[in-house]
Amino acid sequence: MHDIKWIRDNPEAFDQGLTRRGLAPLSAELLALDETRRTSQADLNALQARRNEASKSIGKVKKEGGDAQALMDEVAAIKARMADIEAENARIDTDLRDRLAALPNTPDADVPDGPDEDHNVEIRRWGEPRAFEFEPREHFDIGAPLGMDFETAARQSGARFVILKGPMARLERALAQFMLDLHTSEHGYTEVNTPALVRDDALFGTAQLPKFAEDLFKVDGGFWLIPTAEVTLTNMVGGQILDETALPLRYTAFTQCFRSEAGAAGKDTRGMIRMHQFEKVELVSIVHPDQSRAELDRKTACAEEVLKRLGLPFRTVALCTGDLGFAAHRTHDIEVWLPGAGRYREISSCSNVGAFQARRMDARFRPSEGKGTLPVHTLNGSGLAVGRTLVAVLENYQTADGSVTVPEALRPYMGGQEVLKPDV
Repeated sequence: MHDIKWIRDNPEAFDQGLTRRGLAPLSAELLALDETRRTSQADLNALQARRNEASKSIGKVKKEGGDAQALMDEVAAIKARMADIEAENARIDTDLRDRLAALPNTPDADVPDGPDEDHNVEIRRWGEPRAFEFEPREHFDIGAPLGMDFETAARQSGARFVILKGPMARLERALAQFMLDLHTSEHGYTEVNTPALVRDDALFGTAQLPKFAEDLFKVDGGFWLIPTAEVTLTNMVGGQILDETALPLRYTAFTQCFRSEAGAAGKDTRGMIRMHQFEKVELVSIVHPDQSRAELDRKTACAEEVLKRLGLPFRTVALCTGDLGFAAHRTHDIEVWLPGAGRYREISSCSNVGAFQARRMDARFRPSEGKGTLPVHTLNGSGLAVGRTLVAVLENYQTADGSVTVPEALRPYMGGQEVLKPDV
């Protein structure tokens, strides 16, 4: 969420950020509302001072035997006026907060301008796509004889669900364990096991609510299913004041994630690319504001390392302003090569959110020098989406006879198994 004090001091920069997002300038409108609120508060303070003064005078006049009725009437009138102003201030506060909460984060100066994903800028590539001596198949054709079952899942739950059996279930578990071990033992992340159900405040804090309610699954009891562990990991510092010496904090979690995929009708209807329920290893960082730019590069490198260890070709792109997520200040997408599909597909999205989420969830730190507190900066990223990584392994390591070679990095997690053979 945006800071009205910052907008007050930087109206042109704020409007420029909105313009780059394709929105109309709003600083004048927001600051007019803010000025009304500040003027009203000044009036309230003056009334409160006069009320206190008159109240003291009442006691003095009564003590001297005088008539204090006029003063008592004045105090009563002041109290009524103060109640009206306080109610109006509360309305303005709510209005201003709602307007600020509905606005996306402003893009970093380095974010490329552009209306859509076609204007994203490639940063680098790693690995050469494999040259096949046969026509590579897509993952759903490879996976079916290995235990990837969409039909049974559809009978139970409908479209965009899958059941993984035998080798497929073990491969997915192996991928998650490999990712967690890498991030905790080499990248300095602390593993966390978090709830899959959260309340409104947690989703508001990470900016999924109110804007993206239709993309979420709401259940009984006022709970929502998490769309990503970013929600639970980032909210671990919600409402907290940290010491600067505690930063940075780096958390990772392997969780099931749930998304309604609203607006995705007709997209990726086959296979595991776009599911209602999927597994992901999430990476979240809580850092000093001076470190968030460097932390984004670090986090991106941590996610890329998973693909390097698995020998999966990928490219990393910087998202343009038109493709940037609502809460993101800057984002790097990592796209893995899928030979069956013949294209690169997103497998991780790493974002620097700046203070945007911290203001929404009131997450602050106390600087070692100086007074007061400041919002922390938060970052998140997939390290990686486990289902999509499974897809990439199947397509990149497929063989002509329908079997799949197990990447060397995963073999210790697969009991030494080197090849997955179809049950035919």
